[in-house]
Amino acid sequence: MSPAAPDVIELRGLELVGICGALPEERVRAQPLQVDLDVHADLSAAGASDALADTVDYGALCDAVAAVVAAGTPQLLEHLSAVIADAVLAVDPRIDAVTVWLRKLRPPVPHALATSGVRIHRAR
Repeated sequence: MSPAAPDVIELRGLELVGICGALPEERVRAQPLQVDLDVHADLSAAGASDALADTVDYGALCDAVAAVVAAGTPQLLEHLSAVIADAVLAVDPRIDAVTVWLRKLRPPVPHALATSGVRIHRAR
């Protein structure tokens, strides 16, 4: 693990459908969710080598997030975000930290609200 790697892989707008919510209708009907990730890792080897093996696999990161959303039925975005963060950190030992933005694209509130969400940061 590198000391506080300033390098970041940005993944934006991963759209998935899953169960997440405390309201009765949210417990039985999947809803659209959107995930953004900032994956902190030392990218200097990849920058120098231009070799795919020297960076973190973006597809594996997306697969890990999709698997978490498909497998769970949490009530809280906070909990789902924490499980996503743990899964991302498990993808590759070169990942030092991750910031997860998780949003409901159609939050069940009686107001004109585009999204509701949480942002968490977890490090090794």
